[in-house]
Amino acid sequence: MQVFVIDPSTKDIRPTEITDGEAGVRRLIGFDSIDFDEIDENGDRLYFDESCFIRHSADVGRFRMDSLAPVAGVGIIAGGEPGGKAIASAQISIDALRSRVQFL
Repeated sequence: MQVFVIDPSTKDIRPTEITDGEAGVRRLIGFDSIDFDEIDENGDRLYFDESCFIRHSADVGRFRMDSLAPVAGVGIIAGGEPGGKAIASAQISIDALRSRVQFL
């Protein structure tokens, strides 16, 4: 499935493929404790390190999506059924995503 990696250290958003669902998201983020916020009615979600502000220092890159709280470290955009837990390919286009992300 195709997901998008938001990397604030390089200020880049790039597509990537994963085949192992939540385990793949955890691997890309780099931590086991992940959480997510739904970002649209299609079920797309922003996954992030649940402890990103406790774990990271001030020199770690941060980003904000829309009016959500800023995230420290890598974020992953993946799809899924609204209200569900299964992970699927992201529905949002990379251009639409780029217009909604601000690197801090």
